[in-house]
Amino acid sequence: MKIEIYTKSTCPYCYRAKDLLAKKKLKFTEYDLLDDPELRTEMIERANGLSTVPQIFINDKYLSDCDGLYTLEQNGTLDSIIEKNTWVQKVSF
Repeated sequence: MKIEIYTKSTCPYCYRAKDLLAKKKLKFTEYDLLDDPELRTEMIERANGLSTVPQIFINDKYLSDCDGLYTLEQNGTLDSIIEKNTWVQKVSF
């Protein structure tokens, strides 16, 4: 499973989203828009016009922002998405 997250290093919602992914021991690629502002246009296109951070993608498909990620976690859907991909890449922290 490929997980990508667009963030800004000053964004508390980004830290919350990354924290949840880390607690689940999921490996993800982070794109910090403050380091590379040109990625913002890419993110907006991929996220169907959404311009806030974080924006999270799994296997090149839009998943959610931070609030949506936590909603998926609370209702058990996030685990279901992860479990359906038995080849999920997990890391030790």
